[in-house]
Amino acid sequence: MPQEIRDEIAREIGANKILVYWKGTKEAPRCGFTLETIEFFDRFGYPFEVVDVLENMPKRDALAAMTEWPTLPKVFIDGTFYGDTDVLGPMAESGELQTLLEKSFGAPPQAKATINLH
Repeated sequence: MPQEIRDEIAREIGANKILVYWKGTKEAPRCGFTLETIEFFDRFGYPFEVVDVLENMPKRDALAAMTEWPTLPKVFIDGTFYGDTDVLGPMAESGELQTLLEKSFGAPPQAKATINLH
């Protein structure tokens, strides 16, 4: 794998607490797993960044080799690779993911206030 691609991936991962490599953008996901990942992270309220690698096969190949995970999305939290929502879902259910996110970001984001009209 070319060193410049490895360096680019390392910079991207280092610059973001949560980084997801996937197909499409937040506004225009290009597969069901990408949409599932958006919905998953939106529930937690922490900011996450994405890199669309749909059309970038050299980068996709490099990521697959680096992670030994052949499919997308690929989720990195604080520089550590965690897989995708198949792995993160059970972590969320056990509370492990919330603990990890709080360690990375501090206190959880405030829940949106609701207005009770009655």
